[in-house]
Amino acid sequence: MAHKFEIHKDKKGEYRVRFKYNAEVVFATEGYSSKSGAKRSIEAIKKHVPDAEIEDNSDD
Repeated sequence: MAHKFEIHKDKKGEYRVRFKYNAEVVFATEGYSSKSGAKRSIEAIKKHVPDAEIEDNSDD
């Protein structure tokens, strides 16, 4: 699979989500105190991404 979500625990003990595409990290979330919080963030992203607007702030 070319893209995936990863849940990992950081040095502070917080759960974070990374989204990877072709092994490159595209974005990472804030830290969550529970794994269920990290899983909820994945579900929210999956639910809302298809409707995300594109904002072009470039000068050209």
